Amino acid sequence: LMVWLRRTTHYLFIVVVAVNSTLLTINAGDYIFYTDWAWTSFVVFSISQSTMLVVGAIYYMLFTGVPGTATYYATIMTIYTWVAKGAWFALGYPYDFIAVPVWIPSAMLLDLTYWATRRNKHAAIIIGGTLVGLSLQLFNMINLLLVRDPLEMAFKYPRPTLPPYMTPIEPQVGKFYNSPVALGSGAGAVLSVPIAALGAKLNTWTYRWMAA
Repeated sequence: LMVWLRRTTHYLFIVVVAVNSTLLTINAGDYIFYTDWAWTSFVVFSISQSTMLVVGAIYYMLFTGVPGTATYYATIMTIYTWVAKGAWFALGYPYDFIAVPVWIPSAMLLDLTYWATRRNKHAAIIIGGTLVGLSLQLFNMINLLLVRDPLEMAFKYPRPTLPPYMTPIEPQVGKFYNSPVALGSGAGAVLSVPIAALGAKLNTWTYRWMAA
């Protein structure tokens, strides 16, 4: 019975944290972060999403020791965001008002790394973290290309609580982020590894706290 209760608690924690991670994405600072900013500030989006995904996914993957937990975590985030998308649509906003980020394929790469290296924690941190940081940008740029002009949505439906300095801006072509996917992937790959290590360390602390 106690084993069943512990496992149930583990997965309940995954649901709770994944839902809160999604809330950070769709309601950060009282504006719809992804739709407003993913196109104009794609590098910022890339870094925030890849690091946010990897810290939670690797934490729970190592916590349960089960390859597939990272994908499970990303799936909950995706489902919850689709629920939020439907809620905004029900309020009268257009269907493209929220573009759901693509987390699942990157989480699958993390799971595959953990599985292929026979549950090697350090390989999951280094290889898995790098793969998440590199891949998330590619999947999400493809996702954005399928959305009908996110800038139009950002300007046509402004947020009443949006501060002036956060107003969506037109892309500055020719600046240092002329290739936002390349820059986002590079920065994401570098930063996702130490953040993955942080997630693994949090897992160690959790076990020590439970054993105390």
